[in-house]
Amino acid sequence: MKARLSRLIASAAVALWPGLAAAPDHTVLTPPGRELLPGPVPAQVIQVIDGDTIAVKARIWLGQEVETRVRIAGVDAPELAGRCERERALAARARAFLEAMLDSGEVVLSQIQYGKFAGRVVARVETPAGEDLSAALLAAGLARPYAGGARIPWCDTAELVE
Repeated sequence: MKARLSRLIASAAVALWPGLAAAPDHTVLTPPGRELLPGPVPAQVIQVIDGDTIAVKARIWLGQEVETRVRIAGVDAPELAGRCERERALAARARAFLEAMLDSGEVVLSQIQYGKFAGRVVARVETPAGEDLSAALLAAGLARPYAGGARIPWCDTAELVE
């Protein structure tokens, strides 16, 4: 009876959450949006979008590649279309910094999760030499630590790097 109930609950969960998986023992696994792909996943940089987002072509299996946007985990960089000139200038510097770091065109993704916005993932991103992009942006003063939630406005603070 208990096994039948577990199968029924798992079936209902899959019906309610498309893409939800069930383990062989019929226990429900993590709902979509909470999954984690540990990596490493090699990827080719297609474009540096801004100071904390890149577009990549990731090799996920033999002969299979996926193009997606990746938000660099752990940081918030200023926006290119920011509210003030100071933010926009810092955003341009952050993007140029990433472009220089990624001149090889290759990265390694790990700790990959779905992002808040459709079509984008959040991941730890490293150069092939193992340099963490989040740490580099923070050390250069071109981003702030970010763990989700509301972001601090860039135009209203005195901590911006000149």
